[in-house]
Amino acid sequence: MNLNAPAQIANYIGGALVAPVGGRYIPNINPATGETYSQTPDSDAQDVDAAVAAAKAAFPAWSVTPAEERFRLLNRIAELIDANLDALALAETNDNGKPLWLSKKVDIPRASSNFRFFATGIMHFSTDSHNMEDKAINYTLRQPVGIVGCISPWNLPLYLFTWKIAPALAAGNCVVAKPSEVTPMTAYLLSIICQEAGLPAGVLNILHGTGPGCGSAMVAHPAIKAISFTGSTRAGRDIAATAAPMFKKISLELGGKNPNIIFADCDWDKMMRTTIQSSFSNQGQICLCGSRILVEESIYEKFKEEFIARVKKLTVGDPLDENSKQGAVVSNMHFDKVRSCIDLALQEGGKILTGGNVVKLSGRCENGLFIEPTVIEGLGANCRTNMEEIFGPVVTLQSFKTEDEALQLANTSDYGLSATIWTQDISRANRVAAKVGSGIIWVNCWLLRDLRTPFGGFKNSGVGREGGWEALRFFTEPKNVCIEL
Repeated sequence: MNLNAPAQIANYIGGALVAPVGGRYIPNINPATGETYSQTPDSDAQDVDAAVAAAKAAFPAWSVTPAEERFRLLNRIAELIDANLDALALAETNDNGKPLWLSKKVDIPRASSNFRFFATGIMHFSTDSHNMEDKAINYTLRQPVGIVGCISPWNLPLYLFTWKIAPALAAGNCVVAKPSEVTPMTAYLLSIICQEAGLPAGVLNILHGTGPGCGSAMVAHPAIKAISFTGSTRAGRDIAATAAPMFKKISLELGGKNPNIIFADCDWDKMMRTTIQSSFSNQGQICLCGSRILVEESIYEKFKEEFIARVKKLTVGDPLDENSKQGAVVSNMHFDKVRSCIDLALQEGGKILTGGNVVKLSGRCENGLFIEPTVIEGLGANCRTNMEEIFGPVVTLQSFKTEDEALQLANTSDYGLSATIWTQDISRANRVAAKVGSGIIWVNCWLLRDLRTPFGGFKNSGVGREGGWEALRFFTEPKNVCIEL
């Protein structure tokens, strides 16, 4: 099995690696070097039709494949991901710009964990029964939806791609999946792994291409009965507008503008270490990053001084250098967006405490897309900088006097994905957690993930939940059977 990155990526349809029908390709660029190092299919509706046809042919057999056999195949995929950790991590870093040590530590291990978790989960997935005393018994069948579409983003490419694919396959569906065209390589390499694992042809089909060219055709295809999407709120609205009138099931995991609420009685050292991570991990390109740091007034100046000192020590450098703490942002388009957001913060009256500049490296990365970790203060809660998702290495600082004021600031955003609360007062922790309008609350920690728990947000952060039984329920249809006694 060769997991080297090829000069030209192929689609994966019906168990085979095939060229796009239209013969068009788009460049795949390494953001750390600025070099085009491969070509990605620019797939369209013709490719979607071919993938759906393959999925239709595979569905009758796959939908009734025993759970134990599905477990065996998905677990084999997990084993092959683990066995090829180094090759997959390098491909992820070259595509995304994140430090190689981070790809090895988080992204690729989590991808195998996703397959392993849902492979095991389907073996324990139970359904309800209801006894109507002496009249009848009701039981619920949970059957696969059919052909489902999975569309994943560029920030955690294989990690989030597998987060959708694994439960869909485990539940007995056939999948048409599209990774981001910005970071396609590990999804392509997963195609080869699936061939090696013996996954039946057509059960998983992977298409490469843009949202307008390929993703929209998937969403609109009448044979695709459910769409699981992670990405921007804008794209989520477009998907909902197409899918809802067609009565498709939709799960939309969208943006975040997450508050990090720091009370004076926090565990200071742990809070400070973790807040650096929650602010700037993956160059701030994680939907769960705490981009609005809310600090109790009595410790605000102390926090600011130490936080800035630590941020200044974050090394921005070549992602292949193990000493680099920050890599490149993902693309030219995103690079320009983050820079424009920093400019907007200044126009709104913000003060840059550290960062804010483009980083120019020498040698291999002299044309890379690097931005300093940036900390801004002096902005009101309702300004665009504090309301709109930046999705980059940029955080703002705000102070609060009371618990009520902290809650007001935390809940000002139109988003409601996650929040972090730092306090050693357990009563306060429970009280604030109950009142913050976010789908995920961490208390005295961040990104501590149990795959059994529901994942998703409130308000503009999305619709539906992923993870654990929630994902398996989404990818199945419940059917009530009533038998009169």
